[in-house]
Amino acid sequence: MGTYIVKRVLLMVPTFFAVSLIVFVVLNFAPGNPAAEALVRGDAQSGQSSELAGQTRESYRLFKEQFNLDKPILFNTRFALDAGDVREAIAVVLQLECRGLASEAECDVEIGDRIEAQEDLENWGWYAVPALVELLQTDPDQAVRAFASQQLVTAAQRPLITHARPLTDEEREHNRTTSRENGRLLGQSFAADDDPAREQEVSDFWGSWRAERGAEWDYGTGDKVAILFGDTRFARYWANLIRLDFGISHRDKKPVLGTVLYKLRYSVTLSLSAVLLMYFISVPLGIWSAVRRNSVGDRLVTMVLFMLYSLPSFFVGVVLLNFLSRGTPLSIFPTSGFESLDVSGMTTLEYIADVAWHVALPVFCLSYAGLAVLSRYARTGLLDVIRSDYVRTARAKGLPEFVVITKHAARNGMIPILTLMATLLPMLIGGSVIVEVVFGIPGMGLFMFESIGARDYNAVMAVLLISCALTLVGMLLSDVSYAIVDPRITFDRARQ
Repeated sequence: MGTYIVKRVLLMVPTFFAVSLIVFVVLNFAPGNPAAEALVRGDAQSGQSSELAGQTRESYRLFKEQFNLDKPILFNTRFALDAGDVREAIAVVLQLECRGLASEAECDVEIGDRIEAQEDLENWGWYAVPALVELLQTDPDQAVRAFASQQLVTAAQRPLITHARPLTDEEREHNRTTSRENGRLLGQSFAADDDPAREQEVSDFWGSWRAERGAEWDYGTGDKVAILFGDTRFARYWANLIRLDFGISHRDKKPVLGTVLYKLRYSVTLSLSAVLLMYFISVPLGIWSAVRRNSVGDRLVTMVLFMLYSLPSFFVGVVLLNFLSRGTPLSIFPTSGFESLDVSGMTTLEYIADVAWHVALPVFCLSYAGLAVLSRYARTGLLDVIRSDYVRTARAKGLPEFVVITKHAARNGMIPILTLMATLLPMLIGGSVIVEVVFGIPGMGLFMFESIGARDYNAVMAVLLISCALTLVGMLLSDVSYAIVDPRITFDRARQ
């Protein structure tokens, strides 16, 4: 058994990695941008103040840099950028093809293409520096040279170290040194209508600056492979994940892991309570239905359970709130929340009773559908066992029917419902999204719902990966429980 558990735990690592890859790709390829609202606000204000618009654009760039949104998702080929690629993007931004046209309506360059080209130039960053310097010094178009000088001021900036955890002394010193070096670059640009002397001064500065760092863009084969797979969003995310750093929330700029762990207690309370309620009710109910199969009571229980199973949880939650919480006709349970506002003066028992009072309706909404499924599995499993020879032998020995059912039949008939344990916890967390929203419980479900609306990738990833971990642990517990229920099952012997 020990060897089997170790192998399963080791198998969890590549499985977890594969799930994280799929979720990460789906999230990052989904429509939307976490910082789009800030950019839209900046564009809306650009007509009032060009300085404010520039600050907004710079904040947007720094936002992308902080959360690695400026990097490719899985593969990075930016080491192959040349002056032609960069000039093509600059031409789109400056609408060089539209020069000389009578009106803007005749221009084929759409606003979407300009935004995309501007995004590309910002995201290329450090990789585009050699091409920008080359354009600054050799391009015949003065507008292109001026734009290249302006783009160099941001592209040549070294990123600062940011983590969800506190920075070390070495990291703080690195940030101070980097800030001083970045400060030297500020103002080293010119406009298209500046005098040639200013242009020459800027060109000389970037030429000498580029010469000092020439070797930094001489990529060998190993460097290219490292950039291709290592300098990506997914690689950066996993580099932090290995240190249990789930990143910083886009919304409140706080570490995601701390927020998730704080909210986990609400969701775990709901999920575990629902699981216990389902098993404590469904197993005896399934046994009773199997013993009294095809009776009126069995058919009535089956009909009621499947009626409950067909009702969506959000509908049942709203109905229960209206009938049992808002005084129409009863006001027994609170309308929302996990606990009362003032719990500081309560004893432990009073606090448990208060929480139970608040979560009674949410737990029912999470568990009633599972009751139907588990009780039917328990009934089917027990019906198969009741017809077996060893059960008939136990009856022939004169054992009481209660002992025959509970000791000999039920133990082996429970194996089918143990299989469902692997999916119950993650299913309940997924279902708690709706239940927590309806009942206003600040758990992981409500947190994930709000994070999806805000495009908070780090928060959504954290919740989904924790759900994945619960699924893997549930599958392991399900397998181990087979051996506990039926001692004849030994995984080590099965491998021999």
